[in-house]
Amino acid sequence: MTTRDLSSMVNTARHLSCGTALAVMCGAPALAGVGVDTSALNEAVTLEGVRSHLEVFQQIADDNGGTREASSDGYFDSVAYVGRLMALAGYEVDVQLFPYLVFENNSPAEFAQVSPVPMDYVLDDEEGFAEATYSGSGDVTATVEGVDLLIPAAADANTSTSGCEAEDFAQFTAGNIALLQRGACSFFLKAANAEEAGASAVIIFNEGQPGRTAALSATLGGPGVSIPVVGTSYVVGTELAGGEATARVMVDALTEERISANVLADTPIGNPDETVVVGGHLDSVDEGPGINDNGSGSAVLLEVALQMSALGFLDNEDTGVRNRVRFAWWGAEEAGLLGSEYYVNTVSDAEFEQIVANLNFDMVGSPNYVRFVYDGDGSASAEAGPEGSAFIEWLFNDYFMEQGLATAPTAFDGRSDYGPFIQYGIPAGGLFTGAEGVKTEEEAGIFGGVAGEAYDACYHAACDTIDNINDQGLDEMADAMAYAINVLAVNDLPMPSAKQAGRKRSAGQSVMDMDYRGNRLQK
Repeated sequence: MTTRDLSSMVNTARHLSCGTALAVMCGAPALAGVGVDTSALNEAVTLEGVRSHLEVFQQIADDNGGTREASSDGYFDSVAYVGRLMALAGYEVDVQLFPYLVFENNSPAEFAQVSPVPMDYVLDDEEGFAEATYSGSGDVTATVEGVDLLIPAAADANTSTSGCEAEDFAQFTAGNIALLQRGACSFFLKAANAEEAGASAVIIFNEGQPGRTAALSATLGGPGVSIPVVGTSYVVGTELAGGEATARVMVDALTEERISANVLADTPIGNPDETVVVGGHLDSVDEGPGINDNGSGSAVLLEVALQMSALGFLDNEDTGVRNRVRFAWWGAEEAGLLGSEYYVNTVSDAEFEQIVANLNFDMVGSPNYVRFVYDGDGSASAEAGPEGSAFIEWLFNDYFMEQGLATAPTAFDGRSDYGPFIQYGIPAGGLFTGAEGVKTEEEAGIFGGVAGEAYDACYHAACDTIDNINDQGLDEMADAMAYAINVLAVNDLPMPSAKQAGRKRSAGQSVMDMDYRGNRLQK
């Protein structure tokens, strides 16, 4: 693809209507080659180089209303910037356009107890509520009716089956607001069953075990429920379940189809049967420029790729990459991992079967950072990643150990673009420096920073700017990323390709059961 072709494609994408055909793939795969001394690449990937890309992303956002949201001009300017540099560096670049559904509020949602104790709940507060993405719209005041609730909560999470079966609503009074409890099934199934039973709105409250008490920031995963749906805390749920409460639920929102894009860039050499997909999302939330989330991962990936080209990794199979590396900048992650999901679901069977592993880098410069490594072996999480993920975790941990730097595990819970890969059994791993979670005293003792404060206080906010980056943390993560990408590009890999491992895509297949879909809970 020439840079002129890229510019033309990006400009076309800005004006595509929802019905436009989206089969826009330009470029081809690539091939690999050589040694395992990573010092040259590590020295070439500098903090200054990474920050130069972050400054461009910030300027792009400044020029486009402060955002790089996945359908915005700011996003497509980011696509053009990344795609142009990768094409000039000798990579084979594809801009993969795809449709996606956007959920937006026309006005802020409202939720209140009308009686017996009048109470207005606060939107996006831990003891308040949040509207579920893809909720229907409506303004409903009605009696609240609990459905198959488990109060007090059981000791084990996912024990409540409230609303999971149509039979739960056998005695439900049509027109009432259904009060449901988080538990064993998806929020979509709960809400759909309630609507089928005649509920006028749905309130879903958290289940009640430690760590499952705050107001739910939920997603229904897609359209299909036409009544308003909100999530709330365990305390609020138990208050509403205690008697003949009346509540008001108001959601004023729309769901519409828009266009976004993935940028895919292949090394022009390397064994295609040993393809390593290395990615991070390029889009921001609508509220801000997204410089840590995820300009940081995007910028490091770009600088690593450019320095690989400058060092001759793409020139000769005897001295360059041995395994094809596909660099990926995903679109619409913030809408629910939609770009990576589109890629995994639409890549040809032959190319899917060539994928050996996925590395994911989402937020690697958090101001109050921890060096989180995805828990591939499941030693600190409910589930291990697919076979091969343990090796990727070891690779990062071994690197940091050699540097005398501590790490901490973070779970594959579905919050980033590894999700669609591990659903189909592709080994995955990567790095993360923390989002809205709060740093513990123990973490502060190990990693520094401030206990009791968020890893990134500007997560999903307008203040996620170029000033919202911890340079030391970003530099450490960039070195680790360069190291791992270098090793996987040139070394014999212990993970078999999808074809060798017998991994297939099939409707409804799910290797791992994850609580999140992007930044929203799905069950």
